[in-house]
Amino acid sequence: QLQASGGGSVQTGGSLRLSCAASRRIYSSTVMGWFRQAPGKEREFVGLIRWNTGRITYADSVKGRFTISRDSAKNTVYLQMDSLKPEDTAVYSCAAGSEYSFSSSSYRSWGQGTLVTVSS
Repeated sequence: QLQASGGGSVQTGGSLRLSCAASRRIYSSTVMGWFRQAPGKEREFVGLIRWNTGRITYADSVKGRFTISRDSAKNTVYLQMDSLKPEDTAVYSCAAGSEYSFSSSSYRSWGQGTLVTVSS
């Protein structure tokens, strides 16, 4: 089970850090992904991390502004979001899977999502 938290409202240029805590130990081969869904739009890939290697890939839309990290001791993955823009407004969800994939359909476990609102 995944629990995402840390969402909120910020102004353009602000920062937020999202957390996604797993209720059980995250296996080394697990891939943890972040996705977002804006109102009226399809779910969009944000970034992912391979738990054992730390390999990370970001969507072009967030590259250079968002940073994914992990804390193995806490079974938690983070999404640090800087230089936020209004177009980053969305519900952000974390997910766990085994495939290094940008597709949400590859992930088997999902957190409930946390809302991020960026105002201009």
